[in-house]
Amino acid sequence: MDAFYASVEQASKPSLRGKAVIVGGLGPRGVVATASYEARVFGVHSAMPMAQARRLAPHAAYLVPRFELYRAISEQVMGLLRALSPLVEPLSLDEAFVDLEAGGAAWDAESARLTGTKLRADIRAVTGLTGSVGLAASKMLAKIASEEAKPDGLVLIEPGTERALLGPRSVRILPGVGPATGDHLRRAGITTVEEIVEAGEDELVRLVGKAHGHGLYAMALAHDDRPVVAERDTKSVSVEDTYDVDIHDRVRVRTEVQRLADRCVRRLRGARLSGRTIVLKVRRYDFSTLTRSETLRGPTDDPAVVRETAARLLEAVDTTGGVRLLGVGVSGLADYTQEDLFAQAAGETPLDDEDALEEPAREDTAPVERRWPAGHDVRHAEYGHGWVQGSGLGRVTVRFETPDSAPGRVRTFRTDDPALQPADPLPLKRDGPGQSEVTAVGRKEG
Repeated sequence: MDAFYASVEQASKPSLRGKAVIVGGLGPRGVVATASYEARVFGVHSAMPMAQARRLAPHAAYLVPRFELYRAISEQVMGLLRALSPLVEPLSLDEAFVDLEAGGAAWDAESARLTGTKLRADIRAVTGLTGSVGLAASKMLAKIASEEAKPDGLVLIEPGTERALLGPRSVRILPGVGPATGDHLRRAGITTVEEIVEAGEDELVRLVGKAHGHGLYAMALAHDDRPVVAERDTKSVSVEDTYDVDIHDRVRVRTEVQRLADRCVRRLRGARLSGRTIVLKVRRYDFSTLTRSETLRGPTDDPAVVRETAARLLEAVDTTGGVRLLGVGVSGLADYTQEDLFAQAAGETPLDDEDALEEPAREDTAPVERRWPAGHDVRHAEYGHGWVQGSGLGRVTVRFETPDSAPGRVRTFRTDDPALQPADPLPLKRDGPGQSEVTAVGRKEG
């Protein structure tokens, strides 16, 4: 899907169509989840600190994610993919691998192209959004093709042309080659994929390490025999972040691990699971990956326990030289937990679903004013459905419009106005021939 979260917001808000839209956490530690293509012109991209995005695109619309709506639309798209093949491997809400041959949907380049063309049309008909399709003989190449197809396109890599296509490209086109590895290879005189092949496997191992060197050389030869793996029962719940710039500050590393632990617990609780084994994953500057784990006496979904355990595991890891990726996971899953009555007595509230894009929790105990997240849906007794443009100083500004209306008018209310209430998102498309409707999704209070 193309700029998925931002595209959903533009589709549901007529006044934002064709304008720069940035979705993410709006707090001081917030990060960009998705930027519309109009915002990317200014250099904004996902995983960028929100403060930096605001400097680059001060006039963009900044919105808090509506994950329930994104999931509802994602499930529609995944349903279209599952109609093509039993082998669908979701990577995220907006991306998946599909084995077309396994479902009989394609057997050669031409049938694959026809299937991809129809899929793009079906996605638009069902959701009103655009998706890009990459077609190739392997997962790696299909991923590269889909990136080149964006936005709203289709790219097919003909069998037998893979080496010729990859050869002159930058090494950065290969999965796992980020800024640090790219610079390391450049200093060794390797800037293109063909130069990786010319350098040879032994030289790659010497430069970037054994595991990464072997894999990088195979990718340069367009070798990737990984199968598409359909969804299985959940064996673990985990989250991880890859950083554009290696993290060297130990305090920042600890902070990131704590943030990831909280995100992991949100997902754990969202799935109504708990787990006994806490896992920490650290990929260092040289692409060496360390995994540490600790098994508890019983399953937990307590964020404090997961945070403390992850922090303890981090103490045993040397991060000298920098960290490229961090991850926290929970395995040994169960559908029950050993209740922590002391935490409940202290008034701990469950974490909301999803991630650290949420605003940081308040540290004071003063009464909490009703929150009006930017971009979220509201309904006014007199003016009808709208969305929050912004709030502060006891006021909330609302634009009243719907997905199928003209750009709406803006009005401002007191934040405690009883006529203004949170609302469920409206469907992006109404029912019509050959299309299904994204039904309004339930709101989670909290």
